[in-house]
Formats: sequence, C-alpha cells, structure tokens
Amino acid sequence: MAGVRRRRALGLLALGASAATAGALWPPARSRDQRAVAGRLGSFTPAHTGSIPIVSENQAPGSTWPPADSRRPGVDDRRRQIQGYASATSVAHGEAIDFHVAVDPAGPYKITVVRLGWYGGTGARELLTSPELLGEPQPVPTPDPETGALVCRWPISWTLRIPDDWTSGLYQAVFTSAEGWRGYTPFVVRDDRRAAALCVVVPFTTYQAYNQWPLDGTTGRSLYYGYRDGVLDAERRAFDVSFDRPYAGDGWPKHFDRDHDFVCWAERQGYDLTYATTEDLHSGRLDPTRHRGIVFCGHDEYWSRPMRLAAERAVAAGTSLAFLAANSAYWHIRLSPSTDGRPERLVTCYKTSPDPGVDAAGPTTLWRKVVPDGRDAEQGLLGIQYNGIVTVPQSLVVARAEHWFWAGSGVADGDRIPDLVGGEADGIVRGHPRPAGVTGVTLGTASYQNPYRRRLVQHTHLYETPQGGLVFAAGTLFWTMALNRARRRDERIERATGNLLDRMARLR
Repeated sequence: MAGVRRRRALGLLALGASAATAGALWPPARSRDQRAVAGRLGSFTPAHTGSIPIVSENQAPGSTWPPADSRRPGVDDRRRQIQGYASATSVAHGEAIDFHVAVDPAGPYKITVVRLGWYGGTGARELLTSPELLGEPQPVPTPDPETGALVCRWPISWTLRIPDDWTSGLYQAVFTSAEGWRGYTPFVVRDDRRAAALCVVVPFTTYQAYNQWPLDGTTGRSLYYGYRDGVLDAERRAFDVSFDRPYAGDGWPKHFDRDHDFVCWAERQGYDLTYATTEDLHSGRLDPTRHRGIVFCGHDEYWSRPMRLAAERAVAAGTSLAFLAANSAYWHIRLSPSTDGRPERLVTCYKTSPDPGVDAAGPTTLWRKVVPDGRDAEQGLLGIQYNGIVTVPQSLVVARAEHWFWAGSGVADGDRIPDLVGGEADGIVRGHPRPAGVTGVTLGTASYQNPYRRRLVQHTHLYETPQGGLVFAAGTLFWTMALNRARRRDERIERATGNLLDRMARLR
C-alpha cells in the first residue's frame, strides 16, 4: 500500500535465547507448594519445531507490550483525546480493514499495527505504521430509544489491506496523536489457506457485551448497564450493542489481558496455531472440524445458536475443545449486520427482559432457559457450567493426580494450587444435562463463598468422546493468568495445559 512504511526485522533471535529472557521479564512468584515440587517438575520447554508459522514469527525481534511509554491511565471517554474502531473483528489475507478514528483536538496522528505474541517475552511485534493522517472530533451518537444501541457512523480514516505474509494472530491497531495520546482497537488476522492443528477463538462478542463506551456518566451503554443520574444502572442497560464504536477508555476490552496471557504462553511453546473470532465461528468462516482442536482462550460468555451448533458438530466429529476460563456459553445472543450490510456488527441480548425479536433459535436469555426444560443448558456441551462469583480467590485442590492431564507436574491428590480459582467459577450443577455416552473426570475442585455467603463447589473437568476428542473446562477465570501473568505463573498449570494441548493437537 502506498505510503505505508514496513518495519523490517534487523535480525533473528533463537527461541532458546528468547525463552531464557522470560524469567527477567515475567518472573513467576513461587508459593510454598510450588517450591516443594520445583525440584521434581523441571522446566516446561517447547517441544514443537518444524515449519510452523508461529515458530518462525516469534523468532523476529519484538516490541515491548504494552508500550514502555504508555500514558496509562490515558485516554478517557469524557475528553476522548483519540479513539477509534475497526470495520471488522477479523480479516483474512488480501482483505481490507477500515479504521474509523476521532481526535480531539483536531490534528495529526498515526496508526501503528502490532501483532501480539511471545517475541522473547516482549509481548508484541510492530509491523507497520501509517503515513501521517489528519483527524478531528467525531460525535457520540444518540442511543436508540428502543434498544439503547450506540452506532457510530464516523468516516473511514485509513484502510489497510492485509499482506499475504502476515501470520495469523491477535493484532492491535494503535492510534497515536501528535500530543502523545494513545488509543487501541484489537482485531484478528485469519489464515483461511491452511488448517493449523489448533485454532484459538478470541471472544469478541463478550468484549462488546461488556463495552460501556462512552464511560462518561451519561450516554454509555453495555449489555450490563446504562446510566441514571450519573450512576451505572442495570435497568438502563442496552439490548443491542454495536461493534461500530470504540471500546471504553483507551480501547482495551474488558478481560482482554486474559487472552493475551494465553497467546504469549502458547506462542512461546511453539504450538501450530491459527486464530479466529466468535463471529467467525457464528458465520461459518471458521469450520472447527478442519482443526484437531479449538481453544476458547478467554472469558467467552456470549454465544449465538450457530456458534453452539458449530461446537456441537465439532465434538461429534472428534474435534477437541478447550475452555480456559469460566462462565462460558452462558448467554444466548443474536448477531445482526450493520445498516451497510457488514455481517455480525450488532449483538442482541435481552437477558431477563422479554425478547420482542424471538426467532427459531429462541429468546436471547440464559442458555439454560432458552427452552423450558433446560436441555440447552451449557453443561450439556462443557460438562460443567457457571455456578457463581468467587468473592475471595481459592486454591484448586488437585484430584486424579495419576491422570495424563497432570503428568510431569509433580502433583499428588490433595495438593493445593493457590489462588487459581477466582473471578467466576463453574461446577457440576444437578438437574441440568450432562454429556451423554462419554467418560468424564474431575481434575480439581475448590470450595468457595459467593457474594450471598453461600458455599459452592467449583470443578475443573474433562471428558473424552467416543470419536476420540476431548472437551476441557477450566472452571475459573484465573487459569490463563497462571500460564503467563507476572507473580501468578504456576509451573504445574503450565505443564498440565501443555499436556492438554499436546493431546488435542495429537502430539502424544
């Protein structure tokens, strides 16, 4: 593309050297239990080599992520110094993606595109920067009086056609004003040309459900809240939320860091990965049966009927699924196109309110309530389902330590992995469907107290299908933090997750 400057790599870093720097960048904090097993655990080292695009990509020099000179907290939704959104959540090689950017005060800015990954522990690689662009303020739209939807119709600021040599992955567009303010928006580059062993699905429907833009005390709407007298109020929530608007604040979606933790860890291990979004699963652009396994790496709470059917068909065909969070596939949604015909730009969920647009897929409410007999409850797919908010993080108590899942981790039954169960939790819920004709196993449990002081039990669960696939559900929002997060990494969880992905990819 004319005027686009490509940042060329100046050299290559060996994977071994890259891994060696990780301790200095993200030193894992070790509990007493971790120190006790460290001697017999050993280090978890990449075993996956060969002509894998992810491996080659992560040999390139990286860029510190987040940027070392980030002004965080920076951009806010009252002043909106620089914010923007993308025309799609995912794009394939040769396809174009538009960016819509507002700058206040008006002035020059640039857009830099980075790919998130391992890169020796730096976390990202800068790929290109736009020419200097001129931006100006753009209006905040009036919420739809019926649905609360906020749909920006800002002009196109810059168009990027995805080069054929870009590696599939999770990307960020970084908007930087002349005054140094930064805003962000994420997107995924797909690789529709090859079927990697594992496909990572990034939960953009959940990102948008939580998006409160503009977080200004007046206008912003999410599927959770609106505003009443400057205070967040669930009764003023939206029923439709649009991707045609920035994410609140500087543009980092809520829960985005959980996905980045997994991306960094999995790319450090050198797995054969490709990436897609929840919208790709909905539309059929992602066919799960082309892959040996599908990894739902983050908080993946909002699912449409086509998403659910695609996952069920994949399990029936022998494809493995891994849900590395909790509260997955909890709300049923509809996805609709934008007024200009771009697909999957509007997320609809009426939750506990009557749904005036009920179609053959059923009302947009809890999956376990879509039909009166509860047969659509998420437990029928996952093996467990959401059962509460964890007020204080709890230890996961290891069960079935002899199972291949825990092999090489050095654990014994009853060992405690501290602070692994937190945020939200899943467990086995009586009276709701369980996967039929499969072999299931509980690999760990935690007793916790919810905000109503009720004691509940979390489960980490795995089942194997007659077709040879696996379905794993971590049952906690803290799982991926234990793979990569500073002072949260746990070598036992790294080893167990590696065992799981090796089995899914059929490396063992």
